[in-house]
Amino acid sequence: MTLPGYDLNKIRSESLDEAARAASAEAVEAVRLKYLGRKDGLFTKLLQTLPSLAPAERKDVGRLANEAKRALEEALEGKTKFLEGEKLARTLSQGAEDLTLPGTPLARGGLHPLTKVQDEIVAIFQRLGFNVAEGPEVETDFHNFTALNHPPDHPARDAHDTFYLKSHKDETGLPFLLRTHTSPVQIRYMKTHKPPLSIVVPGRVFRHEAVDATHSYVFHQVEGLAVDEGISLADLKGALTLFARELFGAAARVRFRPSYFPFVEPGLEVDISCSFCGEKGCRLCKNSGWVEMLGAGLVHPNVLRGVGLDPDKVSGYAFGIGVERVAMFKYGVDDMRLFFENDLRFLRSLA
Repeated sequence: MTLPGYDLNKIRSESLDEAARAASAEAVEAVRLKYLGRKDGLFTKLLQTLPSLAPAERKDVGRLANEAKRALEEALEGKTKFLEGEKLARTLSQGAEDLTLPGTPLARGGLHPLTKVQDEIVAIFQRLGFNVAEGPEVETDFHNFTALNHPPDHPARDAHDTFYLKSHKDETGLPFLLRTHTSPVQIRYMKTHKPPLSIVVPGRVFRHEAVDATHSYVFHQVEGLAVDEGISLADLKGALTLFARELFGAAARVRFRPSYFPFVEPGLEVDISCSFCGEKGCRLCKNSGWVEMLGAGLVHPNVLRGVGLDPDKVSGYAFGIGVERVAMFKYGVDDMRLFFENDLRFLRSLA
């Protein structure tokens, strides 16, 4: 049957003949592309001419064209199986396979160093009886600042420190924001759970920071919170000292320094003794012998009152651990940006 510019019977005969003569996988693929290719295949072009036929002819021609196409597809599939069988027979005839030889190793991925450090931190506190809690990364001003005792004029509320979503506002008319710490989960958790409670909160946080060796606009924290009757600084010191020794070794020492955070009173900076230089001074500890690791303190009475707890009956401690800071110290890395550049050479060196 002849179409404008095409002889269907001839194309069918020639295509099947070429498929039968194909003597390699490459030759089979060449035949497939010549006749069945999506753009330039002869059957493809042939079928594109069907609209030019009269309706009475179109049905019969289309059926015959599709039958010829399927016949070629079956022929090519059969030829492929035949060639693969021949190849296997040749391989087996050359000698038996040694089944004791190791197989070809598969390329395997692994956890990112920051994920491993975060998981290790969380696991340590889980062994101390802490539960894992999570919360939203898009927060309200109330949960991120007000409930955590930030005054209205606190500089952290400024747009040069915090990412605000100005097109989306909460029920009070204030814009939503990307959380600047994982501490808002404290508020959400204490609203729905009564003491005694102890949680760790791993997650991403966001701050309007210029990116350099020690700062990024997105990083990771593990928040910790414990609330019960009679909790004191001694409990906080014991938990963080044990954490440091579990993560950095039995010889690790912890140093507590007074500091200020709106949501704790008193507030503390916590330093870890530098294991790389034995407290003698090196580039990682800036020749001080100590590495600033986290902030902590006793939960501020105003925070407890805000979630309906009586600070005269219960107390608590909280801490926030920067995962990147811990990872930099743990792996001896002095530039945070290396963790985010996805250089496989660097990541494999820490595996």
